[in-house]
Amino acid sequence: PPIPAIQEPVKRIVKPGNQLELSEQALEQDVTRILTGDDPNVPKNVCKFSFKDRCYKPDPPGQGDNMAIHFSLQGSSFHIDSAECKKYQEANSFNDQSVDAKETTSDTKITSESQMVTPTTSSGNSTTSSGTGIKGEHTKNQFNYSERGSQTFNNPMKSRGVHTEPPPMTQYQDDVSQSKIYDSYKSECLISMMEHQQEGNGDIRSFEDKLASIVMDKGEIVEDRSDTIHSEHMENALKVMERLVNQNAEDDIFQDFKYWEDASDQYRQHGEGTLLPLWKFSTERTNRKQVTSLCWNPRYNDLFAVGYGSYDFMRQGNGIVCCFSLKNTSYPEYAITTESGVMCLDFHPQHPSLLALGCYDGTVLVYDIGNGRNKPIYSSSSRSGKHSDPVWQVCWHDSGYSKDFNFYSVSSDGKVANWTMSKNELKMETVMQLKLVSSSKEATDEPSLCRLAGGSSFDFSETLENKFLVGTEEGNIHECSKAYSGQYIKTYDGHHMGVHTVKWNPFHEDIFISCSSDWTVKIWDQKTAQCILHFDLNNSVSSVCWSPYSSTVFAAVTTDGKVHVFDLAQNKREPLCAQKVAKKARLTHVSFNLKDYILIVGDDRGVVHALKLSPNLR
Repeated sequence: PPIPAIQEPVKRIVKPGNQLELSEQALEQDVTRILTGDDPNVPKNVCKFSFKDRCYKPDPPGQGDNMAIHFSLQGSSFHIDSAECKKYQEANSFNDQSVDAKETTSDTKITSESQMVTPTTSSGNSTTSSGTGIKGEHTKNQFNYSERGSQTFNNPMKSRGVHTEPPPMTQYQDDVSQSKIYDSYKSECLISMMEHQQEGNGDIRSFEDKLASIVMDKGEIVEDRSDTIHSEHMENALKVMERLVNQNAEDDIFQDFKYWEDASDQYRQHGEGTLLPLWKFSTERTNRKQVTSLCWNPRYNDLFAVGYGSYDFMRQGNGIVCCFSLKNTSYPEYAITTESGVMCLDFHPQHPSLLALGCYDGTVLVYDIGNGRNKPIYSSSSRSGKHSDPVWQVCWHDSGYSKDFNFYSVSSDGKVANWTMSKNELKMETVMQLKLVSSSKEATDEPSLCRLAGGSSFDFSETLENKFLVGTEEGNIHECSKAYSGQYIKTYDGHHMGVHTVKWNPFHEDIFISCSSDWTVKIWDQKTAQCILHFDLNNSVSSVCWSPYSSTVFAAVTTDGKVHVFDLAQNKREPLCAQKVAKKARLTHVSFNLKDYILIVGDDRGVVHALKLSPNLR
């Protein structure tokens, strides 16, 4: 049968669906292909920062960036014309020369031995040795050579953890003389004799006198080196260091004290202001005592004195006076302890180191805080004169006719006294006896002693030398004069309870202010018998004080822990600021700083709060 024809397989071109289809003309065009050495993977859009031009600039790839190393092998061969090859050849030639020199030296030694045996051959050997060109032997470096057995690491690396601290070192210097050697031996001998005398219970006064005479050197006491810690220089250095530490630790508070201004005051509609708390001054010794008085130093604006005592009759004890500084808020600069509680104090206006105190037992004291002693330079006594009741206020005032220093005091015994600091003692002179003012219906046949009013506060006029005001526990305010001690010039009856504070306005000679336990603060004009302004603060008012910056600004503190600041030029009815300072304490006293826009407030827990006034309260 016939063989069937074999069919060829059908060829089909398989194309992907997204293949680009070109036309016949496009397929017939010639495309030029160029082989380059550029690496297509190298980025071409790199930008780098130019420190010279201070901007980013493009950094195109260079020739080295397009090089791709596929294989690298480090061999031991040098190119014959390279510098490494020349150095290698020179080193090998130098080693060969040194070996030849050593061999020649050994031959020379053998030749010398043969010369000693056969001297007849000396001429020939010498000629041979001189004829050979022997080079000098390579000697050792005497400045950098050590035997192999003694070589160690030079400056080895060590861990910081195994390093030890260097031993402490101190510098000491002194001079030696025959007299000092003799005195030292003599003092040691006397000390040993004193110890034996003490063991025998004998009298050691004579030995103490002898020892003191030896320690005395030309009339000056030689301080022991062990007392250096307690010396005056060490105390001053520690005081300065303590101030630096406190100012660095409380730098934000000091910055607020100097530069803080409440920017929100300009947006307040009625001119209200705020008080910024700065510091709290207290010590462990005064935690259980009450702040009974505050007074700024007239010369040093950062220094103020605080008196501590108690208003409670059943809780009386010793008193403390602390002088704090705004430069050191952690501890007082000076501290004074008294036998009775301190109720009032005042700095002398011309001599800022003199501080007058009034105590609960009726004693008045004068301290000089500059001498650093805890003893008063003047003290009242029953012989020279003394109050029989607590002294509520003292005030320095020049009498005008005496060169001695004078200050005045007022007490609950009904007396206003003048104290003169003489050379030896403190002399008392009664300026005014506060007689009780009674109505015509009351009987007048009672003894005069029983009709004395208890004084609680007073203040002298700055314009009229002899005029002063006295506030009493009965609620009356008496205008008095030192020239007429027998009667009052005028009496203002405006409070129903005891007057705590009465103050003249520092700018207006006829205006004064008073506060009382009847919750009121009243402003008076001495030309009228009735008050011109009346403020009810809904709590007992402990103290009030005029501002030294403005004639219309004053501050008052109440027993509920609030500070009330008024500005009569802005609002004559409501305070511009009524801010609570102490949560669980009663405020007792307030005082403005004489220069800076701050005020200090004391409470019955022994804490003094320093507050800064916002611009609307100045």
